[in-house]
Amino acid sequence: QVQLTESGGGLVQPGGSLRLTCAASGRTFRETGSGWFRQSPTKGREFVAGMNQSGSRSYADSVKGRFTISRDTAKNTIVLEMTNLSPEDTAVYFCGTCPRCIKSSLPRADSYDYWGQGTQVTVSS
Repeated sequence: QVQLTESGGGLVQPGGSLRLTCAASGRTFRETGSGWFRQSPTKGREFVAGMNQSGSRSYADSVKGRFTISRDTAKNTIVLEMTNLSPEDTAVYFCGTCPRCIKSSLPRADSYDYWGQGTQVTVSS
């Protein structure tokens, strides 16, 4: 059984930064691709960033240059570093595992087999 647990969400002012972490049990991130999606009442679920097993990364246009996805194999976590946050980034952020993903598959939610429960990110002054 694979379980994913996100952490690091919270309230931050516009222009601020947050670091989200996704910890996994039952699977190692070395064996699988992974990614972050977010969901808000106005936009539904949308792709944020992903990284496949080989380390190739993909980002949504709206976060390029501001967000960075990385993998810590020693801790078996994936990290989403978010900078220069704006109110439009407010959402629940979910991590997921994407087995055998090629780079072009990362933005597709149906490529993912397990999801975490999500962590709330609120950007507001």
